[in-house]
Amino acid sequence: MEYLKKMKGSTQSPPRVGFREIFWSWIGSVLGIAAVGYLNDHFFKGTDLMLIIGSFGASAVLIFGATKSPLAQPPNLMGGHLISALIGVSAYKLLHPWMWLAAAVGVATAIAAMHATKTLHPPGGATALIAVIGGDQVHRLGYIYALIPVTAGAAILLLVALIVNNIPKTRRYPEFWI
Repeated sequence: MEYLKKMKGSTQSPPRVGFREIFWSWIGSVLGIAAVGYLNDHFFKGTDLMLIIGSFGASAVLIFGATKSPLAQPPNLMGGHLISALIGVSAYKLLHPWMWLAAAVGVATAIAAMHATKTLHPPGGATALIAVIGGDQVHRLGYIYALIPVTAGAAILLLVALIVNNIPKTRRYPEFWI
């Protein structure tokens, strides 16, 4: 019975954010994803490389919509993505005959490694999963995937977050670097 009681929660839902917060979250997300997408289209189109991956959408939610969250801070953004990418590629290389196992081991190991290194960033789980299930284009990249698109794309998002999140007087980013 105690087990089931845990599932009802223990706190209230957080209050709704104001229009200005929504506006700046929207502006930052548009500019961040647009920058990565634009560079992808203009420098990587027609090559085996890419600069944009799905997990960057979730990173944008954190770094533009939850700027104070420990999960949104630069070490978590950069370290979480990089560690997860390396682990995801390794899981694919070791276990690709069993994609279901490679996916499970990649994501679970990425979570454990992010915890161990204090770089927990939930989109990192998706970054590891993309390394496993991303298809031929991603698989051909091998460990380059950890640099381009993962680290380069995350760095572009970070740069935009540093600029945009510090424009309004009511916002500050980051909360910490180390």
